[in-house]
Amino acid sequence: MAQFATSLDTGANRRAALTSVAEAAALGAALVVLPEATMCSFGGPDTDLVPLAEPLDGPFVTALTEAAATAGVTVVAGTFEPSARPGKVRNTVVVVGPEGLVAAYRKLHLYDALGWQESDRVEAGDPVADGVVVFGLEGVVFGVMTCYDLRFPEMARALTDKGATALVVPAHWLAGPGKAEAWEVLLRARAIESTAYVVAAAKPGPEATGRSMVVGPTGEVLAALGADEEGLAVADLSAARVEEVRAGLPVLAHRRFDVSPRG
Repeated sequence: MAQFATSLDTGANRRAALTSVAEAAALGAALVVLPEATMCSFGGPDTDLVPLAEPLDGPFVTALTEAAATAGVTVVAGTFEPSARPGKVRNTVVVVGPEGLVAAYRKLHLYDALGWQESDRVEAGDPVADGVVVFGLEGVVFGVMTCYDLRFPEMARALTDKGATALVVPAHWLAGPGKAEAWEVLLRARAIESTAYVVAAAKPGPEATGRSMVVGPTGEVLAALGADEEGLAVADLSAARVEEVRAGLPVLAHRRFDVSPRG
């Protein structure tokens, strides 16, 4: 996972993303998770994101695909994609591998909270039409969430129902009173209740909370970065470890409620 700040300069953001991919691959990573809004920062609440949005075959995803092919890795990163709705964009997390685009997840839960109104500028994904996204890599099935999605445990349940044994969480988790504490508690809670790994890539302070981390399926922190730190952290994930934890603690099998999408 990579933790770094981004701006409205899409070229500079792209270069930072490519540097992180290359450095992570050199450390032996097979999967590189970058933050939410890597392609372009949110800016201020009134920043017009429409001119900055790019299609999935635009410069950002194309460059990521080329970097993934060169390094032999899979990359998860946050982008803004054009929307058919005037004045809005899609907050999209892309998954790219050496062969190209693997998946695209359009953020379902928009951050209309604590003085922000993401829905003013972003069109939400449709839980029925778009659904949730999983992809496989080296025996691990990754479910995709982003930022505010973390506060909705039913989404993690929906992803584990699709076979996820790990959750990736690109985030732009804004700083504020209690926000860093909530971030860590929620990451560990999603791991514990899902008996799954959580790989969360955030942005550093002062705008965001930082504290990117990888959490194991029993809630242990396997790797972490500081609040203001920029850089990489690497951890090993094991499909066998998830099987072991789920065999001993079969909370998913013991469930008495199903989760269904709300249109």
